[in-house]
Amino acid sequence: MINILITEFLDKQVLNNLNKDFNIIYNEEIWQNRDYLEKEIHNFDGIIVRNKTNLDGSILEKAVNLKYIGRLGVGLDNIDTEYCNKNNIFVQPATGMNADSVAEYVVNSSLILLKKTLIVSDQTRKGNWPRNTIVTNELKGKTLGLIGFGYIAKKVFKLANSFDVSFITYDPFISFEQIESFNLKKVSFNEILKLSDIISIHVPLSEETKYMFNKQVFSKMEKKPIIINSSRGGIINERDLLDAYSNNIISGFALDVFENEPIDEEFYKKITKNMNCILTPHTAGVTEESNTRVSNFIVDTTNKFFQSLKD
Repeated sequence: MINILITEFLDKQVLNNLNKDFNIIYNEEIWQNRDYLEKEIHNFDGIIVRNKTNLDGSILEKAVNLKYIGRLGVGLDNIDTEYCNKNNIFVQPATGMNADSVAEYVVNSSLILLKKTLIVSDQTRKGNWPRNTIVTNELKGKTLGLIGFGYIAKKVFKLANSFDVSFITYDPFISFEQIESFNLKKVSFNEILKLSDIISIHVPLSEETKYMFNKQVFSKMEKKPIIINSSRGGIINERDLLDAYSNNIISGFALDVFENEPIDEEFYKKITKNMNCILTPHTAGVTEESNTRVSNFIVDTTNKFFQSLKD
Protein backbone atom coordinates (compact mmCIF):
# COMPACT_ATOMS: atom_id res chain seq x y z
CA MET A 1 0.00 0.00 0.00
CA ILE A 2 1.16 3.55 -0.77
CA ASN A 3 1.51 5.72 2.34
CA ILE A 4 0.94 9.49 2.03
CA LEU A 5 1.65 12.06 4.75
CA ILE A 6 -0.03 15.50 4.63
CA THR A 7 1.55 17.92 7.10
CA GLU A 8 -0.36 21.17 6.46
CA PHE A 9 -3.86 22.30 5.56
CA LEU A 10 -5.50 21.08 2.39
CA ASP A 11 -9.05 21.49 1.13
CA LYS A 12 -10.81 18.66 2.98
CA GLN A 13 -13.38 18.11 0.26
CA VAL A 14 -10.59 17.72 -2.29
CA LEU A 15 -8.85 15.32 0.07
CA ASN A 16 -11.60 12.81 -0.76
CA ASN A 17 -10.27 12.70 -4.32
CA LEU A 18 -6.98 11.12 -3.32
CA ASN A 19 -6.73 7.53 -4.46
CA LYS A 20 -8.84 5.38 -2.14
CA ASP A 21 -6.09 2.76 -2.10
CA PHE A 22 -3.67 5.17 -0.43
CA ASN A 23 -3.08 5.02 3.29
CA ILE A 24 -3.33 8.72 4.23
CA ILE A 25 -2.12 10.40 7.41
CA TYR A 26 -3.46 13.98 7.50
CA ASN A 27 -2.67 16.36 10.34
CA GLU A 28 -2.17 20.01 9.47
CA GLU A 29 -0.10 20.55 12.63
CA ILE A 30 2.48 17.80 12.00
CA TRP A 31 4.86 20.33 10.41
CA GLN A 32 5.59 21.59 13.94
CA ASN A 33 6.67 18.16 15.17
CA ARG A 34 10.17 17.57 13.80
CA ASP A 35 10.65 14.55 16.08
CA TYR A 36 7.68 12.86 14.43
CA LEU A 37 9.03 13.59 10.96
CA GLU A 38 12.48 12.27 11.83
CA LYS A 39 11.06 9.06 13.32
CA GLU A 40 8.24 8.37 10.87
CA ILE A 41 9.15 9.79 7.46
CA HIS A 42 10.76 6.50 6.43
CA ASN A 43 7.26 4.98 6.38
CA PHE A 44 5.95 7.24 3.62
CA ASP A 45 6.08 7.04 -0.17
CA GLY A 46 4.76 10.57 -0.62
CA ILE A 47 4.44 13.74 1.43
CA ILE A 48 2.30 16.82 0.78
CA VAL A 49 3.41 20.10 2.39
CA ARG A 50 3.02 23.86 2.29
CA ASN A 51 5.75 26.31 3.28
CA LYS A 52 6.05 25.48 6.99
CA THR A 53 7.30 21.91 6.72
CA ASN A 54 11.09 21.95 6.63
CA LEU A 55 12.27 19.08 4.45
CA ASP A 56 16.01 19.60 4.75
CA GLY A 57 18.69 17.05 3.99
CA SER A 58 18.83 15.63 7.50
CA ILE A 59 15.11 14.82 7.32
CA LEU A 60 15.15 13.59 3.76
CA GLU A 61 18.05 11.20 4.29
CA LYS A 62 15.76 9.32 6.67
CA ALA A 63 13.01 9.17 4.03
CA VAL A 64 14.28 5.97 2.47
CA ASN A 65 10.97 5.17 0.74
CA LEU A 66 10.04 8.69 -0.31
CA LYS A 67 9.40 9.12 -4.03
CA TYR A 68 7.21 12.21 -4.24
CA ILE A 69 6.78 15.61 -2.57
CA GLY A 70 3.70 17.66 -3.41
CA ARG A 71 4.07 21.36 -2.60
CA LEU A 72 0.77 23.17 -1.95
CA GLY A 73 2.18 26.42 -3.30
CA VAL A 74 5.10 27.64 -5.39
CA GLY A 75 8.20 28.36 -3.29
CA LEU A 76 10.61 25.51 -2.70
CA ASP A 77 12.99 27.11 -0.19
CA ASN A 78 11.72 24.77 2.57
CA ILE A 79 12.66 21.69 0.50
CA ASP A 80 16.22 20.52 -0.21
CA THR A 81 15.63 20.17 -3.93
CA GLU A 82 19.28 19.37 -4.60
CA TYR A 83 19.01 16.31 -2.35
CA CYS A 84 15.75 15.34 -4.05
CA ASN A 85 17.31 15.58 -7.51
CA LYS A 86 20.24 13.40 -6.49
CA ASN A 87 18.02 10.81 -4.80
CA ASN A 88 15.21 10.49 -7.35
CA ILE A 89 12.53 12.21 -5.26
CA PHE A 90 10.08 14.02 -7.53
CA VAL A 91 9.03 17.49 -6.32
CA GLN A 92 5.77 18.92 -7.66
CA PRO A 93 4.94 22.59 -6.91
CA ALA A 94 1.48 23.99 -7.64
CA THR A 95 2.84 26.47 -10.16
CA GLY A 96 0.34 29.15 -11.13
CA MET A 97 -2.53 27.86 -9.01
CA ASN A 98 -2.48 30.82 -6.59
CA ALA A 99 -1.19 33.44 -9.03
CA ASP A 100 -4.52 35.27 -9.43
CA SER A 101 -4.85 35.65 -5.67
CA VAL A 102 -1.31 37.03 -5.27
CA ALA A 103 -1.76 39.41 -8.19
CA GLU A 104 -4.95 40.76 -6.63
CA TYR A 105 -3.06 41.26 -3.36
CA VAL A 106 -0.39 43.33 -5.12
CA VAL A 107 -2.86 45.59 -6.92
CA ASN A 108 -5.09 45.91 -3.86
CA SER A 109 -2.11 46.80 -1.66
CA SER A 110 -0.98 49.40 -4.20
CA LEU A 111 -4.38 51.09 -4.10
CA ILE A 112 -4.67 50.98 -0.30
CA LEU A 113 -1.19 52.41 0.25
CA LEU A 114 -1.47 55.12 -2.42
CA LYS A 115 -4.81 56.24 -1.02
CA LYS A 116 -3.63 55.72 2.60
CA THR A 117 -6.93 53.97 3.20
CA LEU A 118 -6.03 52.41 6.55
CA ILE A 119 -4.75 55.66 8.02
CA VAL A 120 -7.71 57.70 6.74
CA SER A 121 -10.18 55.07 7.97
CA ASP A 122 -8.59 54.95 11.42
CA GLN A 123 -8.70 58.74 11.74
CA THR A 124 -12.31 58.95 10.56
CA ARG A 125 -13.41 56.21 12.98
CA LYS A 126 -11.83 58.25 15.77
CA GLY A 127 -14.15 61.14 14.93
CA ASN A 128 -11.64 63.18 12.93
CA TRP A 129 -12.24 64.44 9.40
CA PRO A 130 -8.89 64.26 7.54
CA ARG A 131 -10.31 65.21 4.15
CA ASN A 132 -7.63 67.81 3.39
CA THR A 133 -4.88 66.91 5.85
CA ILE A 134 -3.83 63.53 4.43
CA VAL A 135 -2.56 63.56 0.85
CA THR A 136 -3.60 60.55 -1.26
CA ASN A 137 -2.71 59.47 -4.79
CA GLU A 138 -4.01 57.56 -7.80
CA LEU A 139 -2.57 54.38 -9.26
CA LYS A 140 -3.12 55.72 -12.77
CA GLY A 141 0.07 57.04 -14.34
CA LYS A 142 2.40 55.45 -11.80
CA THR A 143 5.42 53.31 -12.71
CA LEU A 144 5.25 49.78 -11.34
CA GLY A 145 8.60 48.02 -11.06
CA LEU A 146 8.42 44.22 -11.07
CA ILE A 147 11.38 42.40 -9.53
CA GLY A 148 11.20 39.14 -11.45
CA PHE A 149 8.87 38.54 -14.37
CA GLY A 150 7.59 35.02 -13.84
CA TYR A 151 4.08 33.62 -13.74
CA ILE A 152 2.76 35.78 -10.87
CA ALA A 153 4.40 38.99 -12.09
CA LYS A 154 2.77 38.45 -15.49
CA LYS A 155 -0.59 38.19 -13.72
CA VAL A 156 0.13 41.46 -11.88
CA PHE A 157 0.99 43.06 -15.22
CA LYS A 158 -2.28 41.90 -16.77
CA LEU A 159 -4.42 42.99 -13.83
CA ALA A 160 -2.79 46.40 -13.28
CA ASN A 161 -2.83 47.23 -17.00
CA SER A 162 -6.40 48.47 -16.73
CA PHE A 163 -5.19 51.28 -14.44
CA ASP A 164 -3.04 52.84 -17.17
CA VAL A 165 0.16 52.01 -15.31
CA SER A 166 3.66 52.06 -16.81
CA PHE A 167 5.66 48.88 -16.24
CA ILE A 168 9.34 48.12 -15.93
CA THR A 169 10.94 44.86 -14.87
CA TYR A 170 14.26 43.58 -13.63
CA ASP A 171 14.84 39.90 -14.33
CA PRO A 172 18.32 38.69 -15.37
CA PHE A 173 16.87 35.32 -16.41
CA ILE A 174 14.48 36.64 -19.04
CA SER A 175 15.57 37.95 -22.43
CA PHE A 176 14.38 41.06 -24.23
CA GLU A 177 12.84 38.75 -26.84
CA GLN A 178 10.77 36.99 -24.17
CA ILE A 179 9.05 40.22 -23.15
CA GLU A 180 8.50 41.58 -26.66
CA SER A 181 4.80 40.78 -26.51
CA PHE A 182 4.39 42.74 -23.27
CA ASN A 183 4.11 46.50 -23.10
CA LEU A 184 6.89 46.95 -20.59
CA LYS A 185 10.59 47.73 -20.46
CA LYS A 186 13.37 45.52 -19.13
CA VAL A 187 15.78 47.59 -17.04
CA SER A 188 18.66 47.19 -14.61
CA PHE A 189 18.15 46.77 -10.89
CA ASN A 190 19.39 50.29 -10.24
CA GLU A 191 16.94 51.67 -12.80
CA ILE A 192 14.07 49.91 -11.00
CA LEU A 193 15.14 51.66 -7.79
CA LYS A 194 15.39 55.02 -9.52
CA LEU A 195 12.23 54.99 -11.65
CA SER A 196 9.57 53.07 -9.72
CA ASP A 197 6.64 54.52 -7.77
CA ILE A 198 5.76 50.97 -6.67
CA ILE A 199 8.12 48.01 -6.39
CA SER A 200 6.64 44.52 -6.24
CA ILE A 201 8.91 41.57 -5.47
CA HIS A 202 8.47 38.25 -7.30
CA VAL A 203 11.66 36.24 -6.82
CA PRO A 204 12.46 33.14 -4.73
CA LEU A 205 14.60 33.30 -1.61
CA SER A 206 18.14 32.17 -2.38
CA GLU A 207 21.72 33.07 -1.53
CA GLU A 208 21.56 35.67 -4.31
CA THR A 209 18.30 37.28 -3.16
CA LYS A 210 18.85 37.17 0.62
CA TYR A 211 18.59 40.80 1.81
CA MET A 212 18.32 41.92 -1.80
CA PHE A 213 16.67 45.02 -0.32
CA ASN A 214 18.91 46.54 2.34
CA LYS A 215 20.04 49.93 3.57
CA GLN A 216 22.31 50.55 0.59
CA VAL A 217 19.57 49.62 -1.89
CA PHE A 218 16.91 51.75 -0.18
CA SER A 219 19.27 54.75 -0.34
CA LYS A 220 19.18 54.59 -4.16
CA MET A 221 15.41 55.05 -4.38
CA GLU A 222 14.47 58.45 -5.77
CA LYS A 223 10.64 58.51 -5.91
CA LYS A 224 9.77 57.39 -2.36
CA PRO A 225 8.20 54.21 -3.70
CA ILE A 226 5.81 51.76 -2.11
CA ILE A 227 7.39 48.34 -1.48
CA ILE A 228 5.28 45.16 -1.76
CA ASN A 229 6.65 41.74 -0.86
CA SER A 230 4.36 38.77 -1.41
CA SER A 231 7.23 36.48 -2.36
CA ARG A 232 9.46 35.36 0.51
CA GLY A 233 10.63 36.82 3.81
CA GLY A 234 14.35 37.42 4.00
CA ILE A 235 14.51 39.13 0.62
CA ILE A 236 13.99 42.41 2.50
CA ASN A 237 16.07 43.35 5.51
CA GLU A 238 13.14 44.31 7.71
CA ARG A 239 15.14 46.59 10.02
CA ASP A 240 16.44 48.53 7.02
CA LEU A 241 12.90 48.70 5.60
CA LEU A 242 11.59 50.33 8.77
CA ASP A 243 14.53 52.75 8.80
CA ALA A 244 13.82 53.66 5.17
CA TYR A 245 10.19 54.38 6.05
CA SER A 246 11.14 56.42 9.13
CA ASN A 247 13.57 58.46 7.02
CA ASN A 248 10.94 59.13 4.32
CA ILE A 249 12.87 57.13 1.70
CA ILE A 250 9.82 54.98 0.98
CA SER A 251 6.20 56.06 1.36
CA GLY A 252 4.66 52.76 2.42
CA PHE A 253 5.01 48.99 2.39
CA ALA A 254 2.97 45.81 2.26
CA LEU A 255 4.47 42.63 3.67
CA ASP A 256 2.76 39.28 3.38
CA VAL A 257 5.95 37.37 4.16
CA PHE A 258 8.53 37.80 6.90
CA GLU A 259 11.97 36.54 7.80
CA ASN A 260 10.42 34.91 10.85
CA GLU A 261 6.83 33.70 10.79
CA PRO A 262 4.88 34.50 12.92
CA ILE A 263 6.37 38.01 13.14
CA ASP A 264 9.03 38.66 15.74
CA GLU A 265 7.74 40.77 18.62
CA GLU A 266 10.69 43.14 18.15
CA PHE A 267 9.51 43.93 14.62
CA TYR A 268 5.83 44.14 15.53
CA LYS A 269 6.48 46.64 18.33
CA LYS A 270 7.89 49.09 15.79
CA ILE A 271 4.66 49.18 13.78
CA THR A 272 2.30 52.01 14.75
CA LYS A 273 -1.23 52.81 13.60
CA ASN A 274 -0.16 55.96 11.79
CA MET A 275 2.26 54.07 9.53
CA ASN A 276 1.23 53.58 5.90
CA CYS A 277 1.69 49.84 5.87
CA ILE A 278 -0.09 46.52 5.45
CA LEU A 279 0.97 43.38 7.32
CA THR A 280 -0.69 40.07 6.45
CA PRO A 281 0.10 36.53 7.68
CA HIS A 282 1.40 34.91 4.47
CA THR A 283 -2.09 34.81 2.99
CA ALA A 284 -1.68 36.68 -0.31
CA GLY A 285 -2.01 33.41 -2.19
CA VAL A 286 -4.46 31.75 0.21
CA THR A 287 -8.08 32.35 -0.67
CA GLU A 288 -10.96 29.91 -0.66
CA GLU A 289 -10.74 29.72 -4.44
CA SER A 290 -6.96 29.37 -4.67
CA ASN A 291 -6.88 26.78 -1.90
CA THR A 292 -9.31 24.67 -3.90
CA ARG A 293 -7.24 25.06 -7.09
CA VAL A 294 -3.95 24.29 -5.34
CA SER A 295 -5.40 21.30 -3.49
CA ASN A 296 -7.04 19.90 -6.62
CA PHE A 297 -3.83 20.26 -8.60
CA ILE A 298 -1.62 18.51 -6.04
CA VAL A 299 -4.15 15.76 -5.35
CA ASP A 300 -4.47 15.16 -9.10
CA THR A 301 -0.71 15.10 -9.70
CA THR A 302 -0.19 12.84 -6.68
CA ASN A 303 -2.67 10.33 -8.06
CA LYS A 304 -1.08 10.48 -11.51
CA PHE A 305 2.47 10.14 -10.19
CA PHE A 306 1.82 6.96 -8.25
CA GLN A 307 -0.35 5.55 -11.03
CA SER A 308 2.57 6.06 -13.42
CA LEU A 309 4.76 3.90 -11.17
CA LYS A 310 2.27 1.04 -11.58
CA ASP A 311 1.94 1.40 -15.36
